[in-house]
Amino acid sequence: MFLLRDDISDIARLLEDGGLICYPTDTIWAIGCDATNETAIARLSALKEQPPGQGLILLVDSVDMLKQYAPKIHPRVETLLAYHQRPLTMVYEKPVGLPAAVKHANSSVAIRVATDEFCQELIKVFGKPIVSTAACKHGQPYPPSYGGISSEILGSVDYVVKYRQDDREPHEPSAIARLDRHKELEFIRE
Repeated sequence: MFLLRDDISDIARLLEDGGLICYPTDTIWAIGCDATNETAIARLSALKEQPPGQGLILLVDSVDMLKQYAPKIHPRVETLLAYHQRPLTMVYEKPVGLPAAVKHANSSVAIRVATDEFCQELIKVFGKPIVSTAACKHGQPYPPSYGGISSEILGSVDYVVKYRQDDREPHEPSAIARLDRHKELEFIRE
């Protein structure tokens, strides 16, 4: 059980203090930080060498937390989130309470309700969304498992989560979708 190897309350305090973590998500390994802390986001973006305006994926622990930041969720999306078999990141057009640094240039934001037990518990204890961006430099291939993360990334974060480091099964990023102007589901990444 992950609780024996990682102290979630310590990780949450580190996030609260603006720290960066490398952690396994319900998809791939990610670099994360407090999604509301502009200084932490700037540090994460510098580490990834990510150009501004690209936007970042955020993780929340529940649909209830999602509604705090994307208050106008179409009922079709809520149903989809409840029944989609694979982790699904949705793009929301008018987020609230989030800094511009996590938003795409068009002011939208990509948010996923985490399905991984570790992520859910960490976000619940932390009480806010966490950034989830692939544990690699911008434009580089994502690491399919912990072993594929560069030593530069691992050495530049404040904490590397121990949970699932020994998992060698390759993982893939989530699907990303949004509702188009006709309220039809449009996949950006499948």
